[in-house]
Amino acid sequence: MRYLIGRYHEVALKGQNRWRFTAQLKRNLLDLMADYRLGAIRSEGPRLFAELGDELEDAVAIERASLLFGLQNFTLSRAVPADLKIIEREVLAAVQGTSAKSFAVRTRREDKRFALNSMQVDREIGGAVKDALGIAVDLDNPELTIGIEIFPERAFVSIGKHPGAGGLPVGVSGRAVALLSGGIDSPVAAYRMMRRGLCLEFVHFHSYPLLSRTSQDKARELAAHLTRYQAHANLFLVPFGMLQREIVARVRRPLRVVLYRRFMMRIAGAIGAQTGAQAMVTGESLGQVASQTLDNMQVIERAAPMPLLRPLVGMDKNEIIEQARRLGTFETSIIPDQDCCTLFVPRHPETHARPEEVEAAESTLNIQQMVTEAVNGTERVELRFPPRKAAPGVQLTD
Repeated sequence: MRYLIGRYHEVALKGQNRWRFTAQLKRNLLDLMADYRLGAIRSEGPRLFAELGDELEDAVAIERASLLFGLQNFTLSRAVPADLKIIEREVLAAVQGTSAKSFAVRTRREDKRFALNSMQVDREIGGAVKDALGIAVDLDNPELTIGIEIFPERAFVSIGKHPGAGGLPVGVSGRAVALLSGGIDSPVAAYRMMRRGLCLEFVHFHSYPLLSRTSQDKARELAAHLTRYQAHANLFLVPFGMLQREIVARVRRPLRVVLYRRFMMRIAGAIGAQTGAQAMVTGESLGQVASQTLDNMQVIERAAPMPLLRPLVGMDKNEIIEQARRLGTFETSIIPDQDCCTLFVPRHPETHARPEEVEAAESTLNIQQMVTEAVNGTERVELRFPPRKAAPGVQLTD
């Protein structure tokens, strides 16, 4: 039998509340593997065990498990009786055909009654591998790492250990809406908050038909990429161009960008209220653009109907770009487009807006009507990963 064995990240520190985090992690694993049949899923100490079906290829299992927030690392392991000779046979079968030039054996003995200690098992199994393959032992930087975990009655053999996504399981921290611009910053901000356990819905503001659909296409692609980490989400595409024209007609140039952002807060908050969100997430970084000075951020936040989370606020652009590259969103984000932020933007936007002048400018607008019309005109796109229904027969155990 083949198992996914995941070692918990922060979940391992949750004490008496751990059951809530592990239960959510199990549900998330089922969602990410929804198109495959899994056997029993259980927690055992600081580990998650999931039985994998034969139809699930190793490469797919590794790809999916790497998206599961809450795991520090994981292995694909085979269970055998806790007998040294049987363990040796399983290891030798697993390493046949390897191109590695060096290896190491790492044994963890959970059953202290086992006849040999961990170092002795390492030496016995390592000697058998060296004799069979003729490759060198390298305990510092091996090309091939053989993992052995010995429990009462059973042992688990794995080849290689894979990094997990870390953080907390999506869903344990509540629900929020993330403003997704199509640029570099906002997908990184969304990812960082999902990693903190938030389940996200995505809101994108566009100015079609005044501008092309390119920003919507990018938003769809970015939201689909991010949805892989939480299996399902909604992308709300908000028509913003007519609202911007209304602001342009009534508000002096320098304040327009601040008002755009304040209306985004109100609209995203209204959508969030409909989805049960408790907060909003933005990709703002202090001082990066005119709307992100401390004065402007403070004025903009006043229009937010729920808490505003800014996970990138202290990061510089190079740091954000590096995270976007690792996340896999950078190449999509840099595709040229015409988004609503480029429409009707004054040459010299206000960088130190005062609340009283912004509120005076907004007094000439029918705020509630403008927000309602934008929300009513919003398109909802449902996103799922994987795009197939769950296989039957899954069993959850504690």
